[in-house]
Amino acid sequence: MITVSASAKNFHSTGPGAAPFDLGDGSAYGAWRERKLSDSPGDIQALSVTIADPRNPSADEIAAVRERCRRYNMAVYAVPDAMPKEDVLALAARFGLERLETPLHTGEDGITELSVAGMADKQRGLYIPYSNKPLSWHTDGYYNPAGQWVLGMLLHCVRPAATGGLSQLFDPDIAYIRLRDENPDFIRALMHPETLTIPANDIESADVRGEEAGAVFAVIDGQLAMRYTHRVRSAVWRDDPVTLEARAFLRALLDDGDPLMLTHRLSAGEGVICNNVLHRRTGFENPDLSGQGRLLYRARFRDRVAP
Repeated sequence: MITVSASAKNFHSTGPGAAPFDLGDGSAYGAWRERKLSDSPGDIQALSVTIADPRNPSADEIAAVRERCRRYNMAVYAVPDAMPKEDVLALAARFGLERLETPLHTGEDGITELSVAGMADKQRGLYIPYSNKPLSWHTDGYYNPAGQWVLGMLLHCVRPAATGGLSQLFDPDIAYIRLRDENPDFIRALMHPETLTIPANDIESADVRGEEAGAVFAVIDGQLAMRYTHRVRSAVWRDDPVTLEARAFLRALLDDGDPLMLTHRLSAGEGVICNNVLHRRTGFENPDLSGQGRLLYRARFRDRVAP
């Protein structure tokens, strides 16, 4: 189903559970497709779980978050009090998120503080997540090499922006369905191991990451995973007619919107736990006269939320 190099064979698994994503198994795909579409959330409330004590969540609260991630690949939680960074990681571990990914600008504790970079932090300010500009559609860690994809993520809001900063979320399973229903060859093209190449990051002559090529969709341990960026200047797509047509279809889908996309502005104490779903963020106003501007904690993992 997926052509990969020998070094990546264990990563691109087609083991138990992969049948819905086998283009030769229309029956398994049809059953899975029907379940996904009929079970998709109608609004953000379907994703919401209140956790009374994040330091000691109840079995029912843990089960509720895991069930939403199993069905929708994401959940939105709310806690009543401020949550320090160490509690964010402890909460993530309750859902099987333990293998931390540590990208550039991540703290020693494995958590990235997403806030608008000040004038003194010019290098961090070169990256869109550390500005108040709109953040286009992507999955986290799309520049990671095969075998090191980000599979799970927790995003916790400490302080929202004064205005703006809405998040839009889209289940990659639904994106897959839209593409496969349009043309199964789109899926073949997007599973090619050289579909999407991210150029090396050599900002300020610091070679912090080499060029990385990989698929957009992969089946990992029987589950679908996605690697994508909507950006143009930092992405090179395989120069193949079907690949380019698939890319154009996916871009149009994300730009035009889909009934199953969800929009939510995180409030203080709210967070998203997900299997690295597609997401984007609107621009925002962030008057930071007292050091109290928008702040979110982000932790990335090489695990999916445990079912």
